[in-house]
Amino acid sequence: MIKEWVEKNIKGDPMIWCVVIALSLMSVLVVYSATRSLAYKMMQGNTEYYLFKHGGLVVLSLGAMWAAHWVDYRFYAKLSRLALWISVPLLLLVYFFGRNINSASRQFLIPYIGSSFQPSDLAKLALITSLAAMLAKRQQHIDDIKESLIPILIWCGVICGLIALANFSTAFLLFATCMLLMFIGRVPVKYLFSLIAIGFVLVTVGLYAGDRLPTVIGRIERFFDPTLVPFQAEQSFIAIATGGTLGKGIGHNEQSNILPNAYNDFIYAIIVEEYGMVGGVAVIILYLVFLYRGMLAVSRSDRAFGGLLSAGLAFSLVIQAFTNMAVAVGLIPITGQPLPLLSMGGTSLLFTGMSIGIILSVSREREKSEPRSGKIKGLA
Repeated sequence: MIKEWVEKNIKGDPMIWCVVIALSLMSVLVVYSATRSLAYKMMQGNTEYYLFKHGGLVVLSLGAMWAAHWVDYRFYAKLSRLALWISVPLLLLVYFFGRNINSASRQFLIPYIGSSFQPSDLAKLALITSLAAMLAKRQQHIDDIKESLIPILIWCGVICGLIALANFSTAFLLFATCMLLMFIGRVPVKYLFSLIAIGFVLVTVGLYAGDRLPTVIGRIERFFDPTLVPFQAEQSFIAIATGGTLGKGIGHNEQSNILPNAYNDFIYAIIVEEYGMVGGVAVIILYLVFLYRGMLAVSRSDRAFGGLLSAGLAFSLVIQAFTNMAVAVGLIPITGQPLPLLSMGGTSLLFTGMSIGIILSVSREREKSEPRSGKIKGLA
C-alpha cells in the first residue's frame, strides 16, 4: 500500500528525496537538542516549543517541495522575471524598514506566527531561475555582449548589490553561483573575467552604501589576527574538539548552552559534538550526493534550461552549506549563513523546499522523456 502510494505520488530523483529526508530528520533532532535551554528560559519551561515550531516548518518545507516538484519546471521561467521585479522593492523595503538583526536590516517579522521572511531568499531563487532561462534562450548567440551579456549583468548586479546593502555574504555567494552558472552556460571565459570585475565593483558599491562594511572589515581582521579568536568561533572549536570520533550522543551536547546561534549559524558544530566526526563527514557526503544528483541534469536533460536550472539551484544550496561548515571549523571568517535543511529558520526553509522541488521537477520531466526519446541530448 505504502509502496504504491510512493510510486504514484513521489516522482523525480529518489536519491535526492533520500538525502532531503535524512537531513530533515537530523535537523529536527539537532535543533531540538540545541534549543532546549533557550526554550526553557524564553518559554517558561516549555522545552518543546522550538521542537514543534521547527518541526512544523520542516513539514511545510517538505510540502512545498512536494508541490513544486509536480509543476512543470518550464513554468518557473515565466514566474522568475515577475519575481525579480517584486524582489527589488522588497529588498529596498527590508533594508530601510526591516527587522534589525546584528545592525543589519534583513528580515520582515510575519505577525501572529513569529516567523521571519527574508526577501533575499525570494531574490536568490528568482535570479537563479531567470538567469538559467536567459542563458538557455541565448545559447546560439551567447557571446553577443549587447544581446546576451548586458541583460544578465544588469540583473545580477542589481540583485546582488541590493542584497549586499544588508547581507554581504549572501550577495557574495549568490554572485559566485551566478558565475558558475554562466560558466556552465558556455559564456566565454574572457567575458566571465570582465563580468566578475564589474560585478565585484557593483557588490562593493552596495557594501559601502549599506551598513555592513564595518562588520565585514571587523570579521576579516579578527580572522587573520593570530592573537584573537572570536567567542563564537572559540566555542565552536570546543564543540567540535570534544565531539571526538563518535560524539557524545544524541541530545548530549554542552556547547548549545554557551555558543550563540548554536541552532542556526553554528549548528554544524553541535552536529559534530553529538554525532562526532562520523556524523560530520556523513553530512558532508549527503550534500555532495545532492550536488552530484543535481548536476546530472546538465548532461541528461534534453533542454538547456532544465540542466542549467537544476545545476544552479544545487550549486546555490551546497555552496551555502559548505560556507556554513567552513565557518564552524575555522576555515573562513564568520558569515552568518545558515546550514540549508539543517538550521532552524523561518520562511527560508520554505524557499529551500521550493528550490529542491524545482530540481526534482527537472528530474521528473527527464524520467518522462527518457522512455520516449531513448537518448537524451546534452546542452551542446
